[in-house]
Amino acid sequence: MTPSYQHLIVEIQDHIMEIRLNRPQYLNALNESMLKELALVLEEARSDDNIHVVILSGSGRGFCSGQDLKELAARGGEVNIQEYLTRYYDPVIMALYHMPKPTIAKIQGIAAGAGMSLALACDIRLGSENAQFAQSFVKIGLVPDSGSTYFLPRLIGMAKAMELTILGDFVTGEHAFSMGLLNQLVPNMQLDSVTWAWAERLRQLPSVTLSLIKEAIHKSLDHSLSEQLQVEQQLQALAAATKAHHTAVQSFLEKKRF
Repeated sequence: MTPSYQHLIVEIQDHIMEIRLNRPQYLNALNESMLKELALVLEEARSDDNIHVVILSGSGRGFCSGQDLKELAARGGEVNIQEYLTRYYDPVIMALYHMPKPTIAKIQGIAAGAGMSLALACDIRLGSENAQFAQSFVKIGLVPDSGSTYFLPRLIGMAKAMELTILGDFVTGEHAFSMGLLNQLVPNMQLDSVTWAWAERLRQLPSVTLSLIKEAIHKSLDHSLSEQLQVEQQLQALAAATKAHHTAVQSFLEKKRF
């Protein structure tokens, strides 16, 4: 049984955990309390062997509009932004990116600023036709953070990443799909069913293998070919020793006999 949260709704079904940001009246803007809760529930998902897939979504008509600027403004000049990012944002981004289970961002409506960063940190991004994305940091005189400058060039290339970050314009779901930000563009009414179909498919795959694949892909981003070949050797040795591998090979050989 999962604990209750003030700003999140957490549901578990068939080894799939959905974490729903739940401040719909503020388009799920991120505040300190929500970020703390998000870090806690992501740790729960990471450490619970019964959880095989994690979905991140938003309540209401938006995914996440980014930092709650009113909360920061209420503190006056007391906020040390570097310390704030280190304490509240970075742990969440790292937890999502290094989650040993597949993560899916289910995006409807706005995903802006650090809210877009949350989506970028997930493995799979599914967006409805009314999804909108914006690297809106520049509009308030800030640099993109929460991993956006890491993820965007790797996902869509340097030129498009530069365009999105220096202009800060909103991008439609269709445009996001065309440039590779979304894995699939989904009709608004089908977003839930399509997301759960993805999650169910991932749930049925061998969890240890998926974790090793994620590790291999992540490490490849900073390696030379020779370094990555070494990583593949090491991870393949681990994969080859799993029950899932032996069972699949045996099943293949048995089918070949008939």
